[in-house]
Amino acid sequence: MATPEEERIALFLDYENLAIGARDNLGVTFDLKPIADALAERGRVVVRRAYGDWSMFDEDRRMLTRNHVELIEIPQRMGASRKNAADIKMAVDALEMAFERDYLTTFVLGTGDSDFTPLVHKLRELNRRVIGVGIKDSTSALLPPACDEFLFYERLEGVDVPERARSSSERPRRRTSDKPDEPKVEIEAKGLDDLEKLVTQTLSGLQRTGQGAVLASSLKRALIRKDPTFSEADFGFRAFGELLRHMEQRKVVELSEGSAKGDPVVDFRSEDSGEDEAFSLLLSVVAGLETGDGPPALSGLKNQLRKQDPKFTEKRYGFGGFLQFCKAAQARGLIELEWSEETDDYLVRVALPDR
Repeated sequence: MATPEEERIALFLDYENLAIGARDNLGVTFDLKPIADALAERGRVVVRRAYGDWSMFDEDRRMLTRNHVELIEIPQRMGASRKNAADIKMAVDALEMAFERDYLTTFVLGTGDSDFTPLVHKLRELNRRVIGVGIKDSTSALLPPACDEFLFYERLEGVDVPERARSSSERPRRRTSDKPDEPKVEIEAKGLDDLEKLVTQTLSGLQRTGQGAVLASSLKRALIRKDPTFSEADFGFRAFGELLRHMEQRKVVELSEGSAKGDPVVDFRSEDSGEDEAFSLLLSVVAGLETGDGPPALSGLKNQLRKQDPKFTEKRYGFGGFLQFCKAAQARGLIELEWSEETDDYLVRVALPDR
């Protein structure tokens, strides 16, 4: 029996999309267990349904039955009409359950097809959490941003993708949908510097808009709301806590004991955070420019700082923008900002003691 706090999950699989995507893009046979394990960490799966023409997936049918999945047979038709019939049946069943079963809190849609985007919107309107699961190379770019969270199948624990499939992003792929012009998901390669910017910017926003301390669990939820495909595993960390401890070692954030074990409070470091060096860089650049052509305009100042330090970004220190960073420097008495009607921009000067 589920506890009141436990998520009750309904799982719906667009099986043709997942199975053909795994075969053609990953070179593996689709297995439900990695998805089942990932969902077990999120709550209790009380409904499991898969939709397809099971005459095409004889072995898969046995695997799904062993995993207690209800198989919904779609009568065999030709081409797109068969696929559309499966999509419509799955969407109707999901909405019917959303209206009839109030105890369901989360709907998991196993598909990469953008045709299900309106269903995602409707389920969220009904106050249901929606998690998507799909093969990256056969997932529409429209679907992940619509979900509360999106899991790429090949990133799940237990999915062993052959090395040749991992390095085949340049080769032409077989179509797994009838929408050839639809953009597919493109995951931008990001390093730890980009990750630190994302975390500090999100932490800063939570501190500005929230009440009280920011817990690690709240920070993770906010990161997923910003990017439903976010996963610390993409950066080599086994858990979000491990990522935060790494950032603490790099003196980006500071962790302290929270109200629950394993859910620490996350804050910016009170000292040695690197802010002083950033403000010193700003002061140095402004002073150098001011002795030349007069006080520099704010609009081009950030580029001047990056000429001195190519890795400079105010977001690393939790500021939402460069203007906010400069206002923080002004509050510290380092610089002065003066609005110029002539240039329609702020002019930046080094603060003098007698001003």
